[in-house]
Amino acid sequence: MAAFPDIPKIRYEGPDSKNPLAFRFYNEDEIVEGKTMKEQLRFSVAYWHTMRGTGSDPFGAPTMLRPWEGAQDTVDNAIRRVRVFFEFCEKLGAPFFCFHDRDIAPEGSTLAETNRNLDAVVKVVKEEMQRTGVRLLWGTANLFSHPRYVHGAATSCNADVFAYAAAQVKKALEITKELDGAGYVFWGGREGYTTLWNTDMKRELDHLARFLHMAVEYAKEIGFKGQFYIEPKPKEPTKHQYDFDAAACINFLRTYGLAPYFKLNIETNHATLAGHNVEHELEYAGMQGFLGSVDANTGDLLLGWDTDQFPTDIYLTTKIMLVFLKYGGLAPGGVNFDAKVRRESFEPIDLFYAHIGGMDTFAKGLKIAAQIRADGELDRLLKERYSSWDTGIGAEIEAGKHDFKSLEKYMLEKGEAAPNRSGRQELIENIVNRYILPR
Repeated sequence: MAAFPDIPKIRYEGPDSKNPLAFRFYNEDEIVEGKTMKEQLRFSVAYWHTMRGTGSDPFGAPTMLRPWEGAQDTVDNAIRRVRVFFEFCEKLGAPFFCFHDRDIAPEGSTLAETNRNLDAVVKVVKEEMQRTGVRLLWGTANLFSHPRYVHGAATSCNADVFAYAAAQVKKALEITKELDGAGYVFWGGREGYTTLWNTDMKRELDHLARFLHMAVEYAKEIGFKGQFYIEPKPKEPTKHQYDFDAAACINFLRTYGLAPYFKLNIETNHATLAGHNVEHELEYAGMQGFLGSVDANTGDLLLGWDTDQFPTDIYLTTKIMLVFLKYGGLAPGGVNFDAKVRRESFEPIDLFYAHIGGMDTFAKGLKIAAQIRADGELDRLLKERYSSWDTGIGAEIEAGKHDFKSLEKYMLEKGEAAPNRSGRQELIENIVNRYILPR
């Protein structure tokens, strides 16, 4: 029986549409920079927020109305939930989804029972994927919710917990391969510390690196060829997380010889918590060769914590897509809506409104970014700003033809540096506004 009997297939109706159950900008077949929107954006629905979000917060009980949920999270209930999820994705037209192992199947009293539960539910996930054509963008393991992970997983002070986490990731990699996932994400939810008084940081980071090398080796053993990602986040739930931001993650990967196997899955709200904006994190990862995928959401600056709201800011999505187009696109990553409806938006239809809005906002951002790139005005201003490096002394420095002594000689002969050019920030902001503001 359908969970959303009154919801039609969501279709593109164009910018003038006032139908809340239609796309105004996301036309999956529209060509943008040589690819369809569907190929450029690779939208993914996050199973954890969409199907497991309850609306609870530190100050209140769950609010979500989910008529398909049973009183207990049994395997039968999990299977029913899977069928609801794929009905949602099918009607939304989202080509991908993402999940944690503990999202899709209940944890048992032993690891063996938990794995049996997973196998039973994954069988149905596979059936629904074949029925709908919806694919797995990436899988991951929840190594942070259970009390056993109170001190972390791969960085735990308890060796048995490390071993349990390894077994859990082994199984998660197996099911991700079985479902032909395009990638696998590591988010170190509790891989960090609260106080150095009880923390051997060097030992914990060594253990984390050993854990990731084990994952790489096992992926090779079973023939999993998907992309590995690390998702940076500076805090929440730990005070100091080891995957603080793109720079910290890249340094860690290079230090421990993991750089050839990993890219980054950047989240907007996590970038904010690290004191950056998302375009900074994307650009830093891109210029270092680690740009992989994006968890699409936003935070609320008045709250200052990880609120995981759906993105509705066209300036934000334009900036994101400018970076991704600059570095050749998203694949095999995608735009994953790691976002949840607000606690007050508790009816099932609100799930559609939220995803439609996010998809439209990214589609509009994609179109604007492509137009900005095609016109080339920002590129011309950027080239002009750095023109002193294209010829003369600048070109010679970049070519490695100078040292401190030769540059001292150059400046002694010249006497003073050439005048600086204006940064033109306000002009650039006005130019971007021409593309974004209605006309």
